[in-house]
Order: sequence, then C-alpha cells, then structure tokens
Amino acid sequence: MLSDSDIEALEDILFAEPWGDEALDFFGLHGVVCASVVGPASLSTEDIFRLATGADQAPGGQVPDTFRNAVEQLGRDMAHSLDMGQPLELPEPEDGDPMNALENWCAGFVDTFLENEDAWLEAGEEETAELLVPMLTLSGLFEDEDFQNVRNSPKLSRDMADAIPDSLTDLYLLFHAPD
Repeated sequence: MLSDSDIEALEDILFAEPWGDEALDFFGLHGVVCASVVGPASLSTEDIFRLATGADQAPGGQVPDTFRNAVEQLGRDMAHSLDMGQPLELPEPEDGDPMNALENWCAGFVDTFLENEDAWLEAGEEETAELLVPMLTLSGLFEDEDFQNVRNSPKLSRDMADAIPDSLTDLYLLFHAPD
C-alpha cells in the first residue's frame, strides 16, 4: 500500500517540467497500472511512465526510482488482491471532486487499453467490450451521446462507477485465469 508521502513523491514526478501539463495525476496513473495488471499486456515501467507523462522517454533515459518503486508496488498490490479473490478498490480523493478523480482514473485505464487494443480484443471482443463499458463511459474521452447521457446523470454515473470493481475482476480472470 502506498503511503501519502509515496503518492506526493509520485505526483511531484508526474507534474514536473517539461511534461507536467500533459501528465496524468495519481488517479490516472493508478488507472494505467490497473489496466496493465488486469489486461493481457503487462507494461514495462518505462511504458507506464510514457503513458502517464506523455513524454517519449524518462529524463536521462531512466525512470526515476521513486516512480519505478511506487508503480511496482501498486502493481503487486493489485495482482495480490485479484489473486486472493478480492475486488480492487479505486483510490478516493481526500478532498475535491470524486467524479473528477474517477474520470481521470478511467482515462488512464482506457488510454492503456487503447495502447494494446488488439491484444485486449483477441480474448473475446464482445465480452471484453462489455466489461470495458463503465471505464469507456466515465473516461470522458469519447463524445458518444449515450456516454454523455450517462455522465450527465448522477445515478447512472454512480451505477457505472459501482460496476467497475466487478468489471476489473472479470477482465483479470478473462486474461489471467487458467483455461
């Protein structure tokens, strides 16, 4: 489990120059790591850094140790929870807008899915697409009218948000459970 100081150190890296304007916040990074864990393509720390910051590569070609350690810890914690049959818990903001944090988390998750879309859809396009609906809808990345209608409804948004932990478990099982 990451401490508050680990998360602060991570966000210091994410919001650093020159990529700080384009970078994901901690919630978005958590979504990227989660998609790497539950999905079929496990991403390297370098790939996660690139997705989280929008930078082509880390400064000096090296991902900062603080970032690497935190991402590896997050990934291990998520995989352990899923292996133990426990649903993943999404991070909650201590203050601010929980729906904004959720949108950022979903956007990070969906960006990671799109990075390896073919691998995700090979396991069964229809089932995968169905399990991705809550994240796709709440990510704010698509102008689809149906998605916007859901996002504009507090009840439907909450229903979608509540469906995410089960969707994550089902995606993990789809890609990682023995046949």
